[in-house]
Amino acid sequence: MEQEYSADTSVILVCAGNATRMQGKNKILLPLGDTTVIGQTMRAFEACDRVAEIIVVARPADHDAIWESADQCGISKLHAVVEGGSTRQQSVMCGLRALSKGTTLIAIHDGARPLVQTKHIAQVIQDASVFGGATLGVPVKDTIKIVNDHLIVDTPYRPHLFITQTPQVFKRQLYFEAVTFAQEHALDFTDDCQLAEAINCKVYMTTGDYTNIKITTPEDIAIAQLLLQRLEEEA
Repeated sequence: MEQEYSADTSVILVCAGNATRMQGKNKILLPLGDTTVIGQTMRAFEACDRVAEIIVVARPADHDAIWESADQCGISKLHAVVEGGSTRQQSVMCGLRALSKGTTLIAIHDGARPLVQTKHIAQVIQDASVFGGATLGVPVKDTIKIVNDHLIVDTPYRPHLFITQTPQVFKRQLYFEAVTFAQEHALDFTDDCQLAEAINCKVYMTTGDYTNIKITTPEDIAIAQLLLQRLEEEA
């Protein structure tokens, strides 16, 4: 019998980028399937029982369109859409200010990862509730080389290497401790796991799926469309 859990997780979707690699277009508002990229992303979290609320961090010019996508997709858990900061870490902190008081876990996700699967969201939340922090990721397929001045200096052991994805999930108190530490030491990270690692938290790597791609360039939208069709056929 599958164990039931209460809705104990606040999700922060980070979408405050400047779209420099998308020819000026905001990637989260591009069409994908029957909605937009951000619409597909919100759907995945809406369907997860552990998720209590969704907070989107985005440029003010995009707020109305995000609410429209949420309405189109029947998203009931969208709690707030707020303006971001000048870095990813600062944008997440803007989202933290909109959290409700009742949740015990915080999940940070790239808004431009629309193909994350609800079952993997649920698993990484559960792993974070056990270990304090957890992130989705997948094993590296290729051999990785460390290079200095175009010369190979080392070959890391491939079974130890993972591509880190999102969501990255942490117990609320732990995450706030990490944020406080970063502020006190003027640290600014591009990855939320680094925040937790900075206060010696061991973050669990939850194996996800290679389809959880991040939309970065125009070509990624075409790939995402094909992957979405495959996922819908398999569902």
